[in-house]
Amino acid sequence: MEEYHLHTLPNGIRLVHKQVPHTQIAHWGVMLDIGSRDEQGHQQGLAHFWEHMAFKGTEKRKSYHILNRLETVGGELNAYTTKEKVCFHASLLASHSEKAIELLSDITFHSVFPEKQIEKERGVILEEMSMYYDSPEDAIQDDFDELVFQNHQLGRNILGTPDSVRSFRREDLQRFIADNLDTERVVVSLVSNQPFKQAIRLTEKYFSDIPHRTTQRVRSMPTTYQPQTIQTQRSMTQAQVALGRTAYALMDERRLPFFMLVNLLGGPGMNSRFNMTLREKYGLVYSIDAHYAPFLDTGSLAVYFGTEPKNLDRAVSLIHRELKLLRENPLTPTQLANLKAQLMGQLAMSEESNQGFMLMMAKSILDMGKVDSLEDIFAEINAVTAPQLQEIAQEMFDESQWSMLTFMPE
Repeated sequence: MEEYHLHTLPNGIRLVHKQVPHTQIAHWGVMLDIGSRDEQGHQQGLAHFWEHMAFKGTEKRKSYHILNRLETVGGELNAYTTKEKVCFHASLLASHSEKAIELLSDITFHSVFPEKQIEKERGVILEEMSMYYDSPEDAIQDDFDELVFQNHQLGRNILGTPDSVRSFRREDLQRFIADNLDTERVVVSLVSNQPFKQAIRLTEKYFSDIPHRTTQRVRSMPTTYQPQTIQTQRSMTQAQVALGRTAYALMDERRLPFFMLVNLLGGPGMNSRFNMTLREKYGLVYSIDAHYAPFLDTGSLAVYFGTEPKNLDRAVSLIHRELKLLRENPLTPTQLANLKAQLMGQLAMSEESNQGFMLMMAKSILDMGKVDSLEDIFAEINAVTAPQLQEIAQEMFDESQWSMLTFMPE
């Protein structure tokens, strides 16, 4: 069986589909190539506001009917916003599949943004923002983005600011969508037991009436990166730390080898080098993670951890020691084989989540126009060499090019 099927509607909207015969659940998603980086200064937080307001009323439904449409048959409706994407998605029994795709089409393209609901949701988002700021381990991630991507949309908080959120009106949402919606940059994604022909029929039924639209939007590239070290005081008991720098863009051929290195240092495995050193050997942290986020024209690398203030210097020193080891010493054949095997196992396990696979397919089609099979990815992983990884480590793990943000207890 093929990994996936692709179909393009006359208006440019694409359907990507994978049939999984053994499942009884259908996972539908509508992903748009619009995100917080497409906002102008006064629009900060508008993409996320749109995500919320899509559930608050359409031309034929009130909020109550939207929220109950799938819940009454045991389904789920959700959405999220990233710096480059907005996604609405639903999961439910495949026998009710048409309910999901019809509703997703309705909230994506026919929302009316009632003024009364805007006022209510404004308060909800301000509360969400307060909760986020009260969590230092979450807040430091956005503050670090701002440090790395200075004066650029990628450095802004997806939630916006209290002032910007208070300013939004219906016409702001309508203008933002009109300026950024391109039907050729919209993907409908489905993983279910339904055959491809049925997926095409349902997608055409509910998306063919969307007018073809294109936009001349140009995303601005980040300015030149300048490493910085900043320390601020917060009302908390633990020091929170973020270290990192800019990294490779989405289409850079070094993206996968670099991801392998980041996974080795601070990936989800409890045997990551940072975890084995800082937690297991010295007991300095409860958790430590390294994240690599590639974007259209750049990327970011960030290491996050919390520790007692008295242990801060020791923890940072140990991180730099691990980076130095990778710069100066190529991986042994055994280390390289283990790294590849672990990553391939993690990727294979991630495909067990049909919902996650549905979302991954949509993003891959938007970003690269294709979905790589596991076999293709495994072949690319197996082709990576130790000298190649060391060369990337020497470039990306240069401490003089790293930034550091610290939240210290008052």
